[in-house]
Amino acid sequence: MSEVLEKIRTRRSIRQFTDEPVSEEQINTIIEAGLYAASGMGKQAPVILAITNKEIRDEVSALNAAVMGREGMDPFYGAPCVLVVLADKSVPTEVYDGSLTMGNMMLAAHDLGLGSCWIHRAKQVFESERGKEILKQAGVEGDYEGIGNLILGHIAEGTEPKAAARKDGRVFFLR
Repeated sequence: MSEVLEKIRTRRSIRQFTDEPVSEEQINTIIEAGLYAASGMGKQAPVILAITNKEIRDEVSALNAAVMGREGMDPFYGAPCVLVVLADKSVPTEVYDGSLTMGNMMLAAHDLGLGSCWIHRAKQVFESERGKEILKQAGVEGDYEGIGNLILGHIAEGTEPKAAARKDGRVFFLR
């Protein structure tokens, strides 16, 4: 089996992390994988906002929790880094392009031995006035839709889940 297929088969969503920060080199490698994701007509609509500043990370987490109606909860599970994927709303394939970006980055994180998990509600957070201010503060200009938050960190020992059995009846052929 190829290394790529092995990584696809063994990647899991991680929700327990150590306090150890993710290195800038690792973050840049993961971002690069996202930037090389396929995109409709090669438009490269997604942009990536890397959040490693703890205060901003905590604020975005709180905004995310508020969308869920669960104030006080950390939907980022203590992960020290969040990569927010946003995509240009004028591109018809924005959600698909952003999803491929997220997938590439999850696989890259796994390849580097890091844990990751896709956390939703980026759309609602970055449509809020405070979310828009955060984007402006980062230099993100334009009309973007939040696609997802990718939380990243070092996996807490003994917490990596096992794969569930694959469900039958999900593949069909026309021959």
